[in-house]
Amino acid sequence: MTNLVVKFDSLQQLYRAYMPFIKPIGIFVSCSESFTLGQEIQVSYQLPGDIQAHNFSGSVIWINPLGASGGRPAGIGVKILTEPDFHKHQIEQLLSRQLASGDLTCTM
Repeated sequence: MTNLVVKFDSLQQLYRAYMPFIKPIGIFVSCSESFTLGQEIQVSYQLPGDIQAHNFSGSVIWINPLGASGGRPAGIGVKILTEPDFHKHQIEQLLSRQLASGDLTCTM
């Protein structure tokens, strides 16, 4: 099983990676490795301002290959399979505090 390590350096980076339309939760991981749809992977990620890493098993549900049209970054969309409610709570709690304060703006 493939292991990926992701560090979100900013809330804007996390905001762009979060995929709330994937149920129960999904996240986009920028990477250049090759994956197949349905492939199971292990992901370790660190949220902005957090020193602790969080881990989950996931399934590849989206692929942006290198050189994707529209200048989209290469990477994969991952559906979180283990403890999705925990990860969703961690991410949404962090993003909602920043959105409520008006400190989070995201430009594409």
